[in-house]
Parts: sequence; C-alpha cells; structure tokens
Amino acid sequence: MANVLTVQMYKRLRGRATQSGFTLDDVIQPGVDQSEHSCVRMSGCVAGDAESYTVFMQFFDPLIELYHSGYQASEKHKSDMNPENLKGGSDLDGQYVLGCSVSAGRNVDGFSFPPHCSRGERRALEKLAIAAFHEMDDEFKGTYHSLKNLSEEDCQDLTNAGILTDNLVTPKMFSSGMARDWPDARGVWHNDMKNVIVWVNKEDHLRITFMQQGGNLKQVFTQYSLGIKMLEEIYCQKKHPFIWKDNLGYVLTCPSELGTGLRASVHIRLKYISKHEKFDEILQRLRLEKLTAGKMHFLKVLPFLISVHLCVMPLLPLKVVFVIFLIRTELVFPKFNYCSFLLMALNC
Repeated sequence: MANVLTVQMYKRLRGRATQSGFTLDDVIQPGVDQSEHSCVRMSGCVAGDAESYTVFMQFFDPLIELYHSGYQASEKHKSDMNPENLKGGSDLDGQYVLGCSVSAGRNVDGFSFPPHCSRGERRALEKLAIAAFHEMDDEFKGTYHSLKNLSEEDCQDLTNAGILTDNLVTPKMFSSGMARDWPDARGVWHNDMKNVIVWVNKEDHLRITFMQQGGNLKQVFTQYSLGIKMLEEIYCQKKHPFIWKDNLGYVLTCPSELGTGLRASVHIRLKYISKHEKFDEILQRLRLEKLTAGKMHFLKVLPFLISVHLCVMPLLPLKVVFVIFLIRTELVFPKFNYCSFLLMALNC
C-alpha cells in the first residue's frame, strides 16, 4: 500500500465513497494500523464491497498490478479449473509430505463485504449459507456450527479436528471492521468426513477449504473443483451468484486474493535443508511461503501466482515441481551442501 498511495492521491480520493458508504479511509485502515506487520507481502488494504474496486480504481489498479505481476486492467481474467488438465501432483512422497489442502474465498452478490456489511446483512448471509449447505449431498453432506451457539463438547471436537484454532480473529480483522459483533452470524460448516470446511463471514463471505492427509494434491484439487462448482450452482439458483468481474476474476475482500482466489498448500517435513541459513532465500525464489509448527515446516504456495490473469494450469503443476525439487534436495543434503548450488541455479 505504501508503494502506491501518495499524499496527492489521498487528497484526490478521500472525498469519494461507494453507494454503501465505504471510503478511502476505510480501505487503507488495516495498513495504517499494521504498518509494521511482519506478514509477507501484506497488501495493507481491503474492499468494503465490489464497487470499491471501481470507485477507488486509481488506488487499487496500480496496487493490484504491483501485487499480481502481469495484471492489466484492460485484460480479461481466465482460469482453467478442470482437474483433468492438472499434470502431476498425485504421488508426492508420503515420507515427506504430511498433507495437502486447497482453499479459496468467495463473496456473494448483493451484499457488502465483511469489513463493511451490517449486522442484518451478515445474518442474511449466514441464513443463505445454511440453506445452501443443506442442499449439498453425497460426500459433501455435512453440519453447520454457529460460533455463537457452540457447546463446550462441539468446541472440543472441532478443535481436535483442527477446524477451530486459537487465532480465529486476527489483528487485521479488528482494524478492518471484519470482527464487528463477533461472533454473531459467524460459523463453520464441515462435511461428515471433516475434510471439507467452509467458514462463514470471516475475511470473506465464504472461505472454502479441501484437505487430506498424504501427498495426493491432484485428488484434493479434484474434490475442490467438484465441491466449489456444486456450491456455486446452488448460490446461482438462489439468485445470489458469487461476485465475478471480467478483469478481476472472483472479487474478494483483500486485493491479494483476487482472481481464482486459490491457495494450494503442502505440509512437508524438511529436517535438513530447513536448518540452512539460505533456506528462506530459496523459498522466496521459488515463491513459497514457510509456516512452522514445532519441528515441522509447512510450505504454502503463495496465492498471487495463481490469481489475477494467471491460469491455475500450468502454475499449480509448477508448484508441484518446486515441492519435488525441495524433497530431492532434502534427500541429498546430508551428503552435499546443496543449498549454495540451488541459489546459483535459481539466479540463472
């Protein structure tokens, strides 16, 4: 945000507002409150509704172009979500890969986004989501839990399943207004197998996650494609489609998530190379993000590579190649200091 917003731009745009009343001050508030946040590539701003990207396009367009390399406002976003076109990713080494997940956010037409929606809108969105979940069938049949009405037993079950965590509300949610009236009209749905999870009214209207143990990323992506298509068709039948714009793709609250909105993550154990002083630099060159928990290192594919104007195919297979690359490096690392060679190769 700081690389785009100037004093002149602020003076020019501060008097504008969307029809629902979202202003430039509302847009930039998270970046003002968290200017020294440690998050990787934090955009520092949010949209309060789909119109925000039009009313404040003089601010958003250069920021999106900076965040999503290759973005041009005049071009149309295209995305191939056909799992049959995904090459590789079905046999990642289970000795190193603990699990895979694919997630995406969606916002619903006709409502303001979480930073700006009213209590009434939020409750209407929850009611719409519950009705949609009720129509999910087969392997997507499941249960919705309202956070406001969670019993102690349900809370423990969801925590044990890895669905509930201690950091449900982040500093960004407070500063942007997403956490207003928490936990009213917030909840989480999961299928009976608890490998499909949908959060309602957090950062976006919906945050959908598909996950499973092991290294079959292709299978997870296949389930994701089937499940999100079913959910989208249900919302369309209810006259509330997911918001889509030709130049932006799926329109989400944070500009960093525009396009496919897709995040593909691989939980991978790297005992040796993770301790190398150049490990973080290697991940940065490969456009991977590291999350750590105890002795394990979790590598998450950064979403900006598969977002605005960038097709899932072949970029998701490219991420698969990067993961295989790291596993093979891990295999030879005890015998050779391979990290220096990696950096030389990546610089070529």
